Amino acid sequence: MSLWTMDEAVAATGGQTQGDWSVDGISIDTRTLQPGDLFVALKAARDGHDFVAQALAAGAGAALVLRIPDGVNPDAPLLIVDDVLVGLEALGRVARARCDARVVAVTGSVGKTSTKEMLARMLSDQGRTHAAVDSYNNHWGVPLTLARMPRDTDYAVIEIGMNHPGETAPLAVQARPHVAMITNVAAVHLEAFDDVAGIAREKAAVLQGLEPGGVAVLNGDIAEADVLRDAATKLDVETFWFGTKAKDYKLLSVTVQGEETLAHATALGKDIEMHIQSLGAHFAMNALGALACVTALGADLDKALRSLALWSPVKGRGAREEIPWGSGQILLLDDSYNANPTSMVAALEVLAATPGTGRKIAYLGDMKELGPNEMPLHTDLAHLPAIPSIDQIHCIGPLMRHLHAALPEGKRGTWYQTSAEVLPDLAKQIKTGDIVLAKGSLSMALAKIVDGIRNLGHGGPTSDTSK
Repeated sequence: MSLWTMDEAVAATGGQTQGDWSVDGISIDTRTLQPGDLFVALKAARDGHDFVAQALAAGAGAALVLRIPDGVNPDAPLLIVDDVLVGLEALGRVARARCDARVVAVTGSVGKTSTKEMLARMLSDQGRTHAAVDSYNNHWGVPLTLARMPRDTDYAVIEIGMNHPGETAPLAVQARPHVAMITNVAAVHLEAFDDVAGIAREKAAVLQGLEPGGVAVLNGDIAEADVLRDAATKLDVETFWFGTKAKDYKLLSVTVQGEETLAHATALGKDIEMHIQSLGAHFAMNALGALACVTALGADLDKALRSLALWSPVKGRGAREEIPWGSGQILLLDDSYNANPTSMVAALEVLAATPGTGRKIAYLGDMKELGPNEMPLHTDLAHLPAIPSIDQIHCIGPLMRHLHAALPEGKRGTWYQTSAEVLPDLAKQIKTGDIVLAKGSLSMALAKIVDGIRNLGHGGPTSDTSK
């Protein structure tokens, strides 16, 4: 069965079209478009209308547009609407309405994507599961995820993010979750908020989208727990709390054994043991909240625990990779997708706790959107308990220069303005047996360093050819 027939798409969007077409998927990028996809010509950094002809030539079943693009035959399968984003949102709403899936929405300052992936892994063993791709969690990512949802989906995992006040509630209302989880609240996007309590109130707005009888899964360990509690109380939402201080899902202990994290907890009074194929107490905390979501959705807890043991972090989100190096190998910890003070602490703790006989090396990039306290938030990293266990720290970006200056001389590596400047030095900075962490905000492009390390290890080029 097609994802969208022509008649269904026209009815959902109110658009105009011609011919007779259907589509099996939805794409916003010609680089990943599959034959039979509906190409959505969104306008972001570039106008998607400039790529419609290319998309159709690559086999797109139709294109969602607001006009006939240059170079496109007027007889082409085009669904013409007044606003492409509004049209995508309409498809998302209809897809959500026609599906009987149990839906969970995940938001929070840190850990959204890894928690979403944990949930998707656990639920996929218990039914047809649909989840957001990568970090598609914004004003176009949420409706895109919903519009892609097959009609026979049993479980759906929707990630919801925000940068400014007022963004969360509209996305939650589109998703209409049965369960909403807030992983945590931290000093992220402070440029747009007066304080962390303001961030907590914005995160709590996800509860406004809950279906009748919906459940909130909330972190009881954060300082702003009362803000979340007040929001749930005002909406009369049933709430499950998780954390070391929580009574519903209580984390009792976390230990590292070899290459895995082992956690003991209680789930509504039942003793459970979580095995996670990566190091870090933050993974254990998010996994416990994810298990609370699983049970709130009506899925099986014991099956979910077995599935959790098979999960591992994805690329750029703490993924671990052994790279050939010299006569042996190195261990690369790829956490290059994003960074803020909370996730930076967690990543450095993981590096410090990772077993191995080699040195522990970190490449750290600027943490963005921290507001007026951005300088001390970088400097203070030098005093973390994990720092004595790390051998050398290289810093990238103008803000990380403050950390570089504050580091003990024996641990102070090289400071660079950009990630591209690091690449020529990688071969002399990393030795066989080293454990290497790369972490920074996405705009700092620490992925270039990760790719540079991979290329060196596999005998490829190390020069930066990206523009």
